[in-house]
Amino acid sequence: MSSGTKSSDGRVFLIGGGWEETVADVVHGPFLRAARAARAASRASGAAPAGVAGADSGSAPRILCVIVDEGDGAEQFARYDVALRRAGDCTPVPSLVPVGERFELGAVTEDVSGVFVCGGLTPAYQEALAEASGPLAALLVERGLPYAGFSAGAALAARDAVVGGWLVDGVAVCPPDTAEDLEEIEVRAGLGLVPFGVENHAAQWGTLGRLTAVVAGGRLAHGVAIDENTLVEVGGEGGEGGDGRARVSGLGRAHSVRPAPGGGVLVRSYGDGESFPVSAPVSAPVPVSVPASASASASVSVS
Repeated sequence: MSSGTKSSDGRVFLIGGGWEETVADVVHGPFLRAARAARAASRASGAAPAGVAGADSGSAPRILCVIVDEGDGAEQFARYDVALRRAGDCTPVPSLVPVGERFELGAVTEDVSGVFVCGGLTPAYQEALAEASGPLAALLVERGLPYAGFSAGAALAARDAVVGGWLVDGVAVCPPDTAEDLEEIEVRAGLGLVPFGVENHAAQWGTLGRLTAVVAGGRLAHGVAIDENTLVEVGGEGGEGGDGRARVSGLGRAHSVRPAPGGGVLVRSYGDGESFPVSAPVSAPVPVSVPASASASASVSVS
């Protein structure tokens, strides 16, 4: 499986959830390597401050793990700490944001080499990060820090974030267990790190139907649904290595959803080692029939 990366500048790592230990390096390793590159660049430029805790403690990058704390934040952080350390040498540090409170940009201290936004209730993450979205995105670019989002954190990387819901005008488009405590589907302002909407747990939870409904309804021009234990890596200037493409690695697939000419949507699925255009239009595949329940009033073409 592919797990390489190039530069840390502007890189975004979208993880569709999942805790499979055998692919920890594939799913988390590229982000850690980008964080290590960011740390090395900071030290070389003299930007890493002397005297800051962790700033001079070897080559292990410090990873800020942002968690919306529903009362079990310490236990949740312990899971991410283990997963990240399994993927490579690093020092995860927690930033626990109680439900209803706001993430403080000051948590991204000078010794932080990467920001990892964890999983949980997606609407709560959106509310916690909403006020910091613009400043956080600017800070990542200014300091050349990579961003990784796991499940909710991946959804929030989008400019327009699908945060939950299972109904469109009262019609079911995905299982109610995936609704994130919402009824009608909601699309809210995200961090703006990638230009497409993001769904997670696609194969495992059946969230692809929600994304197809959102795209078919004109609320998104492009969306990507990611399976668990799967990484989508997007580089600077909108794509892998700045070439306008996103790379897929891991056990599952990433499903790119775009409007189809004449109505409905086009769905293309990409596996480990494949890449897809972030913004460029794609040619239409041959339409195939799908169950009517896949989306609300949406025809779907698949390739």
